[in-house]
Amino acid sequence: MTTNQRQFRIAILDMYNGHENEGMRCIKKIITAFGERESVPVEFTVFDARRKLEVPGMDFDAYISTGGPGNPSPVGEAWEKKFFGFLDQLFNFNLKRQNRTKKHLFLICHSFQMACIHWQLAAVSKRRKTSFGTFPVHKTSAGRKDALLSGLSDPFWIVDSRDFQVTQANQAAFDSLGAKLLCLEKIRPHVPLDRAIMAIRFSNEVVGTQFHPEADAEGMLRYFLNEDKKKAIVAAHGEAKYEDMIAHLNDPDKISMTESVIIPAFLKNAYHKTFELAYA
Repeated sequence: MTTNQRQFRIAILDMYNGHENEGMRCIKKIITAFGERESVPVEFTVFDARRKLEVPGMDFDAYISTGGPGNPSPVGEAWEKKFFGFLDQLFNFNLKRQNRTKKHLFLICHSFQMACIHWQLAAVSKRRKTSFGTFPVHKTSAGRKDALLSGLSDPFWIVDSRDFQVTQANQAAFDSLGAKLLCLEKIRPHVPLDRAIMAIRFSNEVVGTQFHPEADAEGMLRYFLNEDKKKAIVAAHGEAKYEDMIAHLNDPDKISMTESVIIPAFLKNAYHKTFELAYA
């Protein structure tokens, strides 16, 4: 049996709660491009996790859970319980599989923060002000060895858009789960605050980032060059910050490089692990 006899099935958990966003377009674009580049028949299904309480079952090969608005700390809503149940179901499914095919999950921003809360890996708190724009992030020793980040420089550049932050890693919980901290936010020697945790490998199959690896330079440039958006960004962050973001988006070694590496690397690993084991 050959690997192209069955489609590579991906579930996207939509956490945007109906809010307008660029993330879903970017994720779909990356998945489609992966299928074309690797000559892999790919299909994806979107689950409206917050508005319709939809979560996928374990009949997909890979899962991507998006960013989204609001406070990631749970307040007991039905969709939160279903999402946490999904996390546990996937994690426990993999624990029982041993040497058999496992399920792969990528968590972005809001989903990442909720997973950190659920597994008690770190503190999640509101920032003093919104982190918005393009920034360098630095790999840890584990991050420098991780295949997900091997195609990127150290530091590498990311798109950040968040009001909350994951800090203060709980090492005992990391050790219990088998998780590894992969990268931290930019070094700010003049700021006496904890650096945010920007990526974690929760297990061999589950990984996530607090930033937006799906963000594409083309879409962001279109967004930032809109006159109303430009005025709002300059008013909130200053002219110099705005010009820096435009320069970073035009630099092929910055945001475009991150977009081209992280989620494609996740998909490639998930595909090969799934089909190598399934058809061994």
